[in-house]
Amino acid sequence: MKDKESILKEIFENDPLGLLTVKPKKSAARTSDERLASSFDEINDFIEKNEREPKPNVNNISEYLLYSTLKGLRENEEKMIALETLDKYGLLNIEKKEINSLDDILGDDSLDILGDDAEGLFTFKHTPKELERAKADFVGKRVKCKDFHDYEHLFKEVQDDLALGKRKLVGFKESNIREGNYYVHNGVLFLLEKIESKSKVIYGQTGRGRMDSRTRCIFENGTESNILTQSVIRYLQNGKSVTQNADKVIEDFAESFSGVTKEDKETGHIYVLKSQSEKEEIVSLKNLYKIGYSSTSVQERIKNAKNEPTYLMAPVKIESSWMCYNMNARNFESLIHQFFGRTCLEVDVFDNEGKRHNPREWFIVPIEIIEQAILLIISGEVVNFKYDSANGVIVNRE
Repeated sequence: MKDKESILKEIFENDPLGLLTVKPKKSAARTSDERLASSFDEINDFIEKNEREPKPNVNNISEYLLYSTLKGLRENEEKMIALETLDKYGLLNIEKKEINSLDDILGDDSLDILGDDAEGLFTFKHTPKELERAKADFVGKRVKCKDFHDYEHLFKEVQDDLALGKRKLVGFKESNIREGNYYVHNGVLFLLEKIESKSKVIYGQTGRGRMDSRTRCIFENGTESNILTQSVIRYLQNGKSVTQNADKVIEDFAESFSGVTKEDKETGHIYVLKSQSEKEEIVSLKNLYKIGYSSTSVQERIKNAKNEPTYLMAPVKIESSWMCYNMNARNFESLIHQFFGRTCLEVDVFDNEGKRHNPREWFIVPIEIIEQAILLIISGEVVNFKYDSANGVIVNRE
């Protein structure tokens, strides 16, 4: 009697039609959507590696092909919509519409899904007739900037300043939103050229709305947009602000302190504080001071210091303070950071809710050097000096 193995062997060897032969499975051809996504992934990979968009570089055929692909995508709205979820660097300039109500959802029928109401979906027999929908405020969208030649040299100057260290990229704060400032969103530098006066923005059929302002944003790639101020703020939550040119800050600051008369009004205080923290990593730092500006009294400004990350979540002691005239707080902060930048404390501070902060106004500099620098700022002579952190002295600029 044959055993099981012999029987199975005989069965597999006697297969004239090849029914028992397992053929390797052929890989299915990629769909058009998969090919589209793959080509866009290659563009994203290029930006991650080179920190810029591909350019029409005739000496690099791979880069030129990526540039051509991106250019073609930007001219095809259907493809841009299909790639929206993969557009992590904002390459396709898709303006997202705000959804605040069911009316906004139903009113945005970009795919014409709701165009044919053959079944009477929106015919209501037992409700009042629909009110006439209010005209929605137009959605800001990037378009070609016709007078970009007036701004192109400004972007070059900003890029040069960044390369030379005269400007820096810092974390964005809503309080930094101002006309004339530069920002970076998804790797693209842009100028907030203008903020219009506030007006009521209407949305939905109810006539409700909110106050907001249209902007004019000029982008380094030659486009512009009139998106709302709140949209700019929302987009920059993970973006960067570009600081002012350090040399220009010094000039403006010196000018603001010149020619003070009895008619000038006191505008605030420059102050120097010492931390009363009991944490070893703070106590061990000799000559650690916070230099700042307050439009109110210093005592009022620091009364809640133990609960504020900017004060290292601890009480502080006032070491010195000065009354100021014609003060521009933003310029003062930029100037101090430029003057003592290399001594700035790098530390993470966690607030009462466990959120991490990185205060940037604490410097490791002897108090007598700080007082000397501030007096130079107030007198306007600071333009002639710089701080030599290696030797701990203020020296003439060469």
